[in-house]
Amino acid sequence: MSHETTSSHSAKARPFPLEPTPIHVPDDVLADLQQRLELTRWPDDAGNKDWYYGVNRAYLQELIDYWRTGYDWRRAEAAINAYEHYRVEVEGVPVHFMRKPGAGPNPTPLILTHGWPWTFWHWSKVIDPLADPGAYGGDPAEAFDVIVPSFPGFGFSTPLPDNPDMNFWKVADLWHTLMTHTLGYDKYAAAGCDVGALVTGQLGHKYADELHGIHIGSGQKLTMFNGDRAWDLSGGRPIPDGLPADIHARIVTLEKRFAAHLAAHVLGPSTLAHGLSDSPAGMLAWILERWVNWSDNGGDVETVFTKDDLLTHAMIFWVTNSIGTSIRTYANNNRYPWTPSHDRQPAIEAPTGITFVGYENPPGVSTGQRVQNFLDGDRAAWYNHVNLNAHEHGGHFIPWEIPGEWVDDLRRTFRGRR
Repeated sequence: MSHETTSSHSAKARPFPLEPTPIHVPDDVLADLQQRLELTRWPDDAGNKDWYYGVNRAYLQELIDYWRTGYDWRRAEAAINAYEHYRVEVEGVPVHFMRKPGAGPNPTPLILTHGWPWTFWHWSKVIDPLADPGAYGGDPAEAFDVIVPSFPGFGFSTPLPDNPDMNFWKVADLWHTLMTHTLGYDKYAAAGCDVGALVTGQLGHKYADELHGIHIGSGQKLTMFNGDRAWDLSGGRPIPDGLPADIHARIVTLEKRFAAHLAAHVLGPSTLAHGLSDSPAGMLAWILERWVNWSDNGGDVETVFTKDDLLTHAMIFWVTNSIGTSIRTYANNNRYPWTPSHDRQPAIEAPTGITFVGYENPPGVSTGQRVQNFLDGDRAAWYNHVNLNAHEHGGHFIPWEIPGEWVDDLRRTFRGRR
């Protein structure tokens, strides 16, 4: 389903001001990883063939064995380095970003922001068609100059400075400085998913006049991490009595999917980080559970992420020792609550497109009802929404899981707004 309106802007192409720095992980980091994998101490996991208690040891052990004996980081590194990579400091914060130059008559700058446990590489399936639509059956006039940063504290945007208080709305300030000051764009487009959608929403709130528009997944309130119980997906509310059995089951499923994740990350990120930073098997288990439970994989995660995919994303966290600072973001979103930059309505004034996916449909809401459900709820008023789309398939990792649909939706959002 879609709901669309349009307006008009234009963008200016300009020479890129930085020299690229390819990704290269030192050999000693890889040797240390190999030793840790060989020394993995496995827990007893009786009665967990159905994953009831969390990640199943048998599958994790299979992955670890492949990581140790079959996975080739240098091959993955070469694929990553097929794109341009840059490292800069923005207001004292180290920022890595990947870039694909636009191949059209007047490419529009576009910044893509990932979430957790994402990496910049989760955008890799959409970069080429966004940058070079003519090569994918699209209109070259819709080309973007694609900028894909690593979220501060994630991957190669490390290490964070002392006393880190990084959260999503502070990242938005960094991104705006990166795009307008460091890279010199007068006006740009922005898109994001997961926590990256909050960063993008904040850009659309605080810097609407300097954006062509934004495109996001899900469309949450910017206050979603505010409050004493932000770690509790249910907000402390019991499930109502008398619901149909299927809707009751759907509520339980959704809450179980996110409850441990939010509570642990908001309430005890450093405690968790000590274990995950020391054990690659432990780190992989923690993020694997999210990839398994949050993607629309029909019970087989490898239909969405191959073993090599899973391990490449995991490597980006491991080789940079960034799992701890990536998790800390959640606590900071709550500890340093979002506060508005203005009181105009809608709060997010930039023209906004949103992609909804079937795997995250609310209980009792079909994909065909999803757009209207959003419009009838309390989140729609936050956005100047101009392009709403709902897809039957796809899970939390939208540009990885349904890249074609994401690209089409995003192009529609910016059509006539450059």
